[in-house]
Amino acid sequence: MDVNELISQMTLEEKAQILSGADFWHTAAVERLGLKSFMMCDGPNGLRKQVGEADHLGLNGSISTVCYPTASSVASSFDVDLARELGETLGDECLREDVSMLLGPGLNMKRSPVCGRNFEYYSEDPYLAGKMAAAYVEGVQSKGVLACPKHFAANNQEYRRMSGNSIVDERTLHEIYLTAFEIMVKEAHPKSIMCAYNQLNGTYLSENKYMLTEVLRDKWGFDGFVVTDWGAGKDPAKGVEAGLDLVMPGPCEDHTKAIVEAVNSGKLDEAKVDRAVFNILNAFNRTIENRPEGVLASSDETRKRDYAFAKKLSLDSAVLLKNNKALPIKSDMKVLFVGEFAEKPRYQGSGSSHINSAFVSNALDAAADKNVTFAKGYDTKNPEENFILREKAIEAAEDADIIVIFAGLPASYESEGFDRKDINLPKEQDKLISELALLNKKTVVVMHNGSPVAMPWIDRVDAVLDMQLSGDAAGEAAVDLLWGFSNPSGKLSETYPEKLSDNPSFLNFPGDGGNPEYREGVFIGYRYYEKKRMQPLFPFGHGLSYTEFEYSDITIDKESITDKERVTVSVDIWNVGRYKGKEVVQLYVSPNGSRISRPYKELKGFQKIELLPEEKETLTFTLDARAFAYYETKIHDFYVESGDYTILIGSSSNDIRLTIPVHVEGTTLLPCSFDMFSAISDILDTAKGREVLGPIVDNIFSEMKSNSENADSMGEGGTEMMERMILEMPIGSLSTFGGFDTAQVKKLLRKINH
Repeated sequence: MDVNELISQMTLEEKAQILSGADFWHTAAVERLGLKSFMMCDGPNGLRKQVGEADHLGLNGSISTVCYPTASSVASSFDVDLARELGETLGDECLREDVSMLLGPGLNMKRSPVCGRNFEYYSEDPYLAGKMAAAYVEGVQSKGVLACPKHFAANNQEYRRMSGNSIVDERTLHEIYLTAFEIMVKEAHPKSIMCAYNQLNGTYLSENKYMLTEVLRDKWGFDGFVVTDWGAGKDPAKGVEAGLDLVMPGPCEDHTKAIVEAVNSGKLDEAKVDRAVFNILNAFNRTIENRPEGVLASSDETRKRDYAFAKKLSLDSAVLLKNNKALPIKSDMKVLFVGEFAEKPRYQGSGSSHINSAFVSNALDAAADKNVTFAKGYDTKNPEENFILREKAIEAAEDADIIVIFAGLPASYESEGFDRKDINLPKEQDKLISELALLNKKTVVVMHNGSPVAMPWIDRVDAVLDMQLSGDAAGEAAVDLLWGFSNPSGKLSETYPEKLSDNPSFLNFPGDGGNPEYREGVFIGYRYYEKKRMQPLFPFGHGLSYTEFEYSDITIDKESITDKERVTVSVDIWNVGRYKGKEVVQLYVSPNGSRISRPYKELKGFQKIELLPEEKETLTFTLDARAFAYYETKIHDFYVESGDYTILIGSSSNDIRLTIPVHVEGTTLLPCSFDMFSAISDILDTAKGREVLGPIVDNIFSEMKSNSENADSMGEGGTEMMERMILEMPIGSLSTFGGFDTAQVKKLLRKINH
């Protein structure tokens, strides 16, 4: 299809119709010109395709298919290859079901652990989220299906998500809330992006030209089309002017009419309508042209294959949070399973991503060939029965060697549309775990949750295996991990705080009237806990294994670089334990001093490897300027400060095994605009300031030292007091304390600013 030729044959009304949906899931067609409609579907962790005709709310039942682990789980695998394979698997299913675009993945930052949709998002860390999303998008689009990452941007809560105003400063926006999208756009080249419902600093995202055009297209090079979240469209002409292309769902006669009227009245340039139509049709055309031939129809065989992959992904994503030699379970042990989730696991979230699963495994059936008995322990639907169920579980535990409690958040706790009130488990579960842990038996807790939970009983249990929301294979995967047929290898993609009030957004979430002020700035997740020197329940990147890994021989190819160069770090990893296992090796960068407030360290690389006992592998990481940069508002871009940095290699954010220094010299000069009230220390932070003002300050300090006896008349701290006063006073004060007149100070300023 020649898209430009097709557009030239369209009437204005036809072009306007293309800019809104034909129904809930389809783009508009132009039968006169042979242009068919294209179908899109929900499904970041499975395909949610409606059966039959689409209804106006998108609520009709969906096809029976496979549910994969949610993004919160997938990110805990720290495995970009698995994320890419998930995208490929879903792309294949889209082809089998004649779906042209898959809505996902979600890569909004986890600002608060109680956001109701956190299970759909990857991480609190933008680097990890960006890398996982890029791999997923590459996988989907390799099959000739469009991926539609979402929700762009700063959409971090469900409360009033359709109208709220996220108030975010420029540095925080780019450093934290846009970086994941930037990585994904530049590496994976998605053909579509979904803009969010909310306002950003007072402007709705569907009308935000800064975000949709200046950042997304002009700075990042995005060349696909922007579609609204369903129902997020506002003023049609403003949207097109800002860079919005497609409004969903449809049909939207008012939208079409408004576009035509805006063009005819001169309010909107028709060329911009043409551009939006081109963006939509060109994206579908380019992607579908790459579709493979010989696509298989959906069948029991394809579902079995997809289920096997879902189990593989679940095994690699589960996180062993604690293990006091209770796991793996020995084959001769008498085991008691306790908890409703052993029979009916919580394996996915609620809302638009909810999958109609063809088959869901449970741990009780999966352990049928083991010496396992079962006690329900609690009932999420009928809490009045919990006392009796708890007493029966305690009685059943008398004959067990080990107790495995299946606990977690009920499905009603985590959903699109509302946020959680706290991070607590249901009280009956906490009470059950606490009482069973008092029985002097080995006690293991298997968690099912899409986001962090408090664990007041953590010191009393022997092991915690966090399955998170692990898809259809949740039960089988849990049993394989408990008995050691597979070795846990997941790492937490977000921090688990001890209590909700520890979270940095606590005082500003969800904000007055749903208008949150992101006052914590860049300090979200582990960035905050480390800066505050606060020990969380479990840190970012944490996860245990049944084997042990040793880190050694860290090397660096250059001890000093400029921000135009790259540096390569190498490290040896040994499996020194008894089991084959996988390790996620994490690289962080820490600035050794900065003129601005920065996180203590930030994730800038990770690799997952599998090693046999006594096997070694050498890993290499290559870092460019961005690994050392922060976002500088003076230049509206990322900026590398000259200085010393430390590269840290570890098994988690607070389990650093090796470090090595590197000096980085920044080559970008910040603009200087100092005046008579600028602090001398700020001026000395610049190269030109040090050149012009440095010798003068050195001379003042030298005179002070020669008159140290006079300074000491002010007490033992007199000399330091005078030095700090000079550094922190406005440069204009040199006319009072430095022996200069006002004209001389102004002359110095002209040299510095020039």
